Amino acid sequence: MPSVLVVDDQFLIRSGLVALLNAAPGYEIAGEAADGEEAVRLAAETRPDVVLMDIRMPGTDGITATRRILADVGDRADGGPKVLVLTTFDSDEYVFHALRAGASGFLVKDTPPERLLAAIATVHAGEMLFSPGALRGLIDTYAVPAPARTPHAGLDALTPREREVLALVGAGLSNTDIAGRLVLSAATVKTHVHRCMSKLALSSRAQAVVVAHEFGMVAGPPKSPPGPAPAPPNPRRTA
Repeated sequence: MPSVLVVDDQFLIRSGLVALLNAAPGYEIAGEAADGEEAVRLAAETRPDVVLMDIRMPGTDGITATRRILADVGDRADGGPKVLVLTTFDSDEYVFHALRAGASGFLVKDTPPERLLAAIATVHAGEMLFSPGALRGLIDTYAVPAPARTPHAGLDALTPREREVLALVGAGLSNTDIAGRLVLSAATVKTHVHRCMSKLALSSRAQAVVVAHEFGMVAGPPKSPPGPAPAPPNPRRTA
């Protein structure tokens, strides 16, 4: 039974998420936080398995809170909580920076309840998760266009199977989905993913997604170069 810390500065959204989790079997509420600072404190106190994290909040934003929570995991054998970002817009540029801070994935807030519950289970199991719309935004914003990219020596070191797995990671598939597609075990897929990331010197699955698109391994090439980090969140934003 994964314990979940719900973080959102909007009371109605936060209470709705809590009600959903309370009504679903197999989930436990670790706590509720209305801003990033409270989230950091509660994460240390309650040691949740998963944190549902809003990004744009007054005071300490979700990116900073994610970084601080994951930097303070202590001696937890599981590496600490998994952070699942919930954002209002699927093209939100803050998403990329949240992933760089260590988040395990992201969904838009209008995701159907059953999809959200499945997403919590997915990140709790140690996989990363991307909503299709937010994945497109990530690639369009941060992947380097073909004429501007330089050869990646690590690609030559990948086996044909590793290239196949990397392409499916780039398409946003989870390890379980890739296993079903390639008729492999999830453990085998996980090994292939780790080998790909090691050979390419990548530190996150989000980087693997970008690389797969940059080098034409996934249909739908990116359109624009990386932009600067976003300005500090505006607390006076609408839902």
